[in-house]
Amino acid sequence: MLECITIDTIVNQHTYTLNASFSRKTVVVGLSGGVDSAVSALLLKQQGFTVHGLFMKNWEEDDTQQYCAAKQDLADVKAVCQRLQIPYHTINFSQEYWENVFSYFLDEHKQGRTPNPDILCNKEIKFKVFLDHAIKLGADYIATGHYVQKHFRNNTYYLHKGRDTNKDQSYFLYTLTQEALNKSLFPIGELEKSTVRQFAKDAGLINHDKKDSTGICFVGERKFKTFLQDFLANQQGLIKTPEEEIVGEHDGLMFYTLGQRHGLNIGGLRGKLEKPWYVVGKNINTRVLYVSQDTTHPWHFADTLLANQMHWINPISATSFSCFAKVRYRQMDQPCQINVINDDQVSITFLQPQRAITPGQSVVLYTDNTCLGGGTIQSTNSAGGILC
Repeated sequence: MLECITIDTIVNQHTYTLNASFSRKTVVVGLSGGVDSAVSALLLKQQGFTVHGLFMKNWEEDDTQQYCAAKQDLADVKAVCQRLQIPYHTINFSQEYWENVFSYFLDEHKQGRTPNPDILCNKEIKFKVFLDHAIKLGADYIATGHYVQKHFRNNTYYLHKGRDTNKDQSYFLYTLTQEALNKSLFPIGELEKSTVRQFAKDAGLINHDKKDSTGICFVGERKFKTFLQDFLANQQGLIKTPEEEIVGEHDGLMFYTLGQRHGLNIGGLRGKLEKPWYVVGKNINTRVLYVSQDTTHPWHFADTLLANQMHWINPISATSFSCFAKVRYRQMDQPCQINVINDDQVSITFLQPQRAITPGQSVVLYTDNTCLGGGTIQSTNSAGGILC
């Protein structure tokens, strides 16, 4: 059995290289401790690749904290590598994560927007810093446990949805470049989640039934409100209806997102029905949070949005075209019309009004199963939303 190697490194002081004598293609798999990346390593080894595992720690924390999972994740990575008889390495990208992901995350919340750190984490860490690091080590490819598929035709790479429609993660990978796609492998993209777990169980992997991770990318599962208060000063304000009726007070606009119904602490109001309240707007200047019990209230909806920071996986020559879009991960594809304003901006009009389009989140574009790219939602034509 090949002994696993643990080589601790710190940012910008990488002291190890992969064995250059390997004649087969070498792939470094980003191992998170979860079953998806573990099975990715398993499949690549079965296909004849020289496989190395790499565990990234991108958040500095006290390992005694309630929500810290890095120690357990690393233990699972070690166990998987021992079982697969592949070497593993560890690396700390905490500085890059703070500078390129978390600082942006905090800045967006300060502006009342709701950013998606998973998307930026994939762009800046997994498919940039990690990829660059692996190539410097001598790897031919990196691999991850994402449920997406990569296709190559006419000298161009295309990103397709994963076969398991319930697990497809193309929404989080719309920022991938042609260079990143060229060097990346997605071994489980053609599999169902149930098959992945069965493969792991058959191979005797310790994490075959491990719960899927949730929460902020690399930060993990923790009470979001308490966590955010550690970094941003909250400013309290009033909760009002769109008709300007005061119905409560909030702890800070940064804790709420459009469409939210839990955690508003509104109840028992005289003359109001015992029905859920939903966030329909924020006014940054007045620090007012707007809510409504009417699920059909027009502030819930918008049919046009403006997106910036556009990224196209494949070049787009048309200035106007029809396709499909998602404004949140679990949403069904929605038919829409795209109007390209410039290289950075597009205007998107939906055939049907969409609920709770949220500035700061991403809108991702598709034709059938192909991900075209996407951008960050800047504003909508809703009377509610984020007001300044």
